Amino acid sequence: MAPKVRFAPSPTGRIHIGNTRIALMNWLIKLQQGGTFILRFDDTDLERSKQEYIDAIREDLAWLGITPDEENKQSDRFASYDEAAEKLKQQGLLYPCYETPDELDRRRKRQLARGLPPVYDRKALELTEEDKASIEAEGRKPHWRFKLTHEKITWTDLVRGEQSIEASSLSDPILIREDGSYLYTLPSCVDDIEMEITHVVRGEDHVANTAAQIQIFRALNGKAPIFAHTNLLVAADGKGFSKRDGSLGIGTLREEGIEPLSIAIHATLIGSSEAVRPLQDMQELSTYFAFDKISRAPAKFDLEELSNLNTKIIQDLPYAAVKDRLSLIDSEITEDFWLAIRGNIAKVNETAKWLPLVKDSITPVIDDEDKEFIATALALLPEGEFTRETWKTWTNAVKKETGRKGRGLFMPLRKALTGLPHGPELDVMLPLIGREKTVARLA
Repeated sequence: MAPKVRFAPSPTGRIHIGNTRIALMNWLIKLQQGGTFILRFDDTDLERSKQEYIDAIREDLAWLGITPDEENKQSDRFASYDEAAEKLKQQGLLYPCYETPDELDRRRKRQLARGLPPVYDRKALELTEEDKASIEAEGRKPHWRFKLTHEKITWTDLVRGEQSIEASSLSDPILIREDGSYLYTLPSCVDDIEMEITHVVRGEDHVANTAAQIQIFRALNGKAPIFAHTNLLVAADGKGFSKRDGSLGIGTLREEGIEPLSIAIHATLIGSSEAVRPLQDMQELSTYFAFDKISRAPAKFDLEELSNLNTKIIQDLPYAAVKDRLSLIDSEITEDFWLAIRGNIAKVNETAKWLPLVKDSITPVIDDEDKEFIATALALLPEGEFTRETWKTWTNAVKKETGRKGRGLFMPLRKALTGLPHGPELDVMLPLIGREKTVARLA
């Protein structure tokens, strides 16, 4: 059966590299095995969810090369969640609770002080109908918890292997808030069942949630998907990523000139036994990605390492892959120019800094001790149209005439022709500079 995967971001901010990593892993499953990739917006928090974030997430995914087969919004599916909630209530598995956050916090502290796990004590189940009516008459509204069956919950995780959690060690999860809005848990289960999701990929901080959700799947007569709980992605300083604290966003990386493929490779291969290295495209990346290669230790997303990888990828990019972007810099950039300068840039937008070498009248740098040498070189400049062989022919003639070699031969010529002590190889640059500019700079 072809896999059916989903990426379910909350549109309460732009996606950062941490949740983007999950989107990429789901996309790689699709590339490996075919199937369907669903973009499902978890927008049940109607107050904080914004259309601008939905648009931004779509834009970021498209830039990364992720093109969903389907798109859904949970805010369009409240009827399904209401139906599921009613079904759980009828089974006695969804029950009302009236404790305030402060009351629950005090209770947890008392349990910890007694050496007990801070698990919800199910006091709400002891309330009579009269008790509930009396509390609600005071204006208090209930939140609703799912009653876990106290048993060992087991599953085979694609990353962590065989997993088991005693449900008695978990608090009954809250599925519905006091205001009647749904937390993530129930809508996610309902959607995964109705959309026939086969694989759920998420961070290992959701392991306990998975145990509870497996029981919810059963209670709703649904089939639990295959789970893969990956190691967490952290910054170089060991801190996690968050939309709320302005952590590294995909939009920011794009603006800084980082290639989408660089992000995809670095984000999915770090923290695994597979070496992070330049690859041709996302399809090739999918052949190296595997859940059983992922480490249990946190994976560090290092911007310096990302930049180094980006440089290597840029320096192998063919002209066809960047032609459209180069045309935005200058419509006259040719393939020969790109191939000449790509080894000297770390980002495509840095192409612009080398344009003066072939388009403008740069200021030659000719040291006093090199003036006679440059005059001799000018006199020995080969006739005819410049080709890739011109540089070698010319420098051999200059070497023979002046006796100079190595740095003493090449550096004065480079500085005179480009005004810089470093840069692209001059055998490919000389035909691009052309005879007229070469003569003018040497003179």
